[in-house]
Amino acid sequence: MKQILLAYLFVSLLGIAALSLLSYGHGPGYVYLYWRNWQVQTSLWTLAALLVTISFVMHMLWYAVTRYLNREQRKKQRVFSFHHLHPYEQLAVVWLLNASQDQRDFIQQSFVQSGLLKDIIHARLSWGQQDFDEALKSLNQSNPMAFELAELQRIEVYLSQQDGQQALTHLEFLNQHELSPWLFKVKSAYEQRLTKLWGQFALKFPWLYLRSTQYGHLEQNTKTLWLEQLLLAFEQADQEDLKYLQQRYIDLSEEIFTRDYTVKLLWLKLLFKMPEMSAEHEALAVHLLEQQFNQDVFYLWFQQQLLRQNPDYEIINQQISLWEEKYTAVPVLTFAKWHVLQAAGRVEEAQQLLALYPDDVRMSYLRIKSALQGQDELQQQLNQVFESNANFIDTRI
Repeated sequence: MKQILLAYLFVSLLGIAALSLLSYGHGPGYVYLYWRNWQVQTSLWTLAALLVTISFVMHMLWYAVTRYLNREQRKKQRVFSFHHLHPYEQLAVVWLLNASQDQRDFIQQSFVQSGLLKDIIHARLSWGQQDFDEALKSLNQSNPMAFELAELQRIEVYLSQQDGQQALTHLEFLNQHELSPWLFKVKSAYEQRLTKLWGQFALKFPWLYLRSTQYGHLEQNTKTLWLEQLLLAFEQADQEDLKYLQQRYIDLSEEIFTRDYTVKLLWLKLLFKMPEMSAEHEALAVHLLEQQFNQDVFYLWFQQQLLRQNPDYEIINQQISLWEEKYTAVPVLTFAKWHVLQAAGRVEEAQQLLALYPDDVRMSYLRIKSALQGQDELQQQLNQVFESNANFIDTRI
């Protein structure tokens, strides 16, 4: 529009200069037109001005009609290639995949003419202002060719509304939906955005995430945070939630053994809270302890062994002996072995262990406890002091 005005201004100035030069000393000229009993008599200057005005008006009408028809055509056209989009539409696609509110006014003004993205842009901006109803209304009116982009925005709205079930439904749908060909050029950005939304959903609704029909949506760091969320909210879980958690572990059990050590440790802590998963807990604990000795893992394994209805102390003792051969100078193994031998009635063997690790506080506790044999009141006071001390709380078995 601006270019057209400048062009007409430039041509008008040239015309005025030319007519002024030609009319110098000869007057403005005279023009007589006769057509079908119509007569027009005027000067050459007036005729030139009239022609320029008519040309300008016709040009403006042509520009307005062309712009309108192009906009309507873009609303209906089918998109098959990212390169066929207008440059500002390409920019909008990238922005939608990682948008911000920093340039809200500029973006809204730039894309108001886009039949493909206008409604999604409006929804994005409405979501940023927490006007969720308006955002969903705009998304429902959006162009079907931009379906995936509308769905990503719709999921963000549901997450902000704390509507986990709706968010899960649309996340599952996108997971199974084949990406439109025109988005292949930005497939990596699209997948990263979808993965990020899965992560947000898992952290907002850790138990509901277990209802997803497919696995492997989460990045490593997000997966760790999700498992921590499950541990923190474990008391809030109902029987149905625990059923899904157990099934998730069973489905992924072989794969979990290849995961990061932190992830395996978190799974172990979850399994410890489910007595019906004792066999899986033991297998994972032994696997972790074969990799490296971890005192927390050992305590979880040992407690799980003692919680059995009829602990097999001989097998427990044999397993501890194997780890003593593998990991030398680990006092906590001897500390646990003393309890096992005492429970099995092998008191003399247990007493022989008291000579080991003279500087270890746990073994010192056992030596004092053994010396107070038969003095129940003093033993009880010793236990209270030992178990209430923050430095020794990890040694309670």
